[in-house]
Amino acid sequence: MRIAIGLEYLGVEFKGWQRQVGVRTVQACVEEALSRVADHSVSVVTAGRTDTAVHATGQVAHFDTLSQRSEYSWLRGVNTYLPSDISVHWVRPTVEEFHARFSAQSRCYRYVILNRPTRSAVLRGRVAWHCLPLRSAAMQAAAALLVGEHDFSAFRAAGCQAKSAVRRIDEFTVRRHGNWLSIDVRANAFLQHMVRNMVGVLVAVGTGSERVEWVTEVLAGRDRRQAGAAAPASGLYLTAVDYPAGFRIPPPPPPCRFW
Repeated sequence: MRIAIGLEYLGVEFKGWQRQVGVRTVQACVEEALSRVADHSVSVVTAGRTDTAVHATGQVAHFDTLSQRSEYSWLRGVNTYLPSDISVHWVRPTVEEFHARFSAQSRCYRYVILNRPTRSAVLRGRVAWHCLPLRSAAMQAAAALLVGEHDFSAFRAAGCQAKSAVRRIDEFTVRRHGNWLSIDVRANAFLQHMVRNMVGVLVAVGTGSERVEWVTEVLAGRDRRQAGAAAPASGLYLTAVDYPAGFRIPPPPPPCRFW
């Protein structure tokens, strides 16, 4: 039996999603909790392997099991064994053809910036902070230039193992709410560090240190060294993964808000 789950986690104390020897990861914690409920070893496949300190509110994963449990038993059981910085929100049996990663049609991320002269103490590790004023209209104009299908080599990590750097961005919006900026991006898939590198470019435009048109020059150059510094991981959230309706995957919760 194949089972899909929806979960959220606070990435502050994790070295990313993927299981690694000797460090704390989301995958290891989830697999351990599920294995205890299933009474056998469970391997989990996720829609997107988030990096160190990156958060999620709409992550989706699947696992296979021979154990018979009700959805309620899976949900209550796994949350009992999970640490407080991970929570499973739903559990649903699905068809064998469903694959959390390969069945996904698009993924959505939100980047949250506190834009004021002083940093936040209570939201440390949960949002990014920028002390200089950011021009959200200029950032939106720059973001619009990245919408569509492009070669995003300039925005991939040096260690990215993707065979192709071509991706399609369907939506890219920048909104201001008082001292807060939220940057939402939806794409068919993302390269390693792609969102953080794009946000870093938008912030350079937002401060006025770079022109809006510079974004197209960086994109065309396909050289990561020309794109400037990546934005901190603390502001990044995986908020949604979209699937064909036939799989009956529950809709994601509303993305994180801090204002």
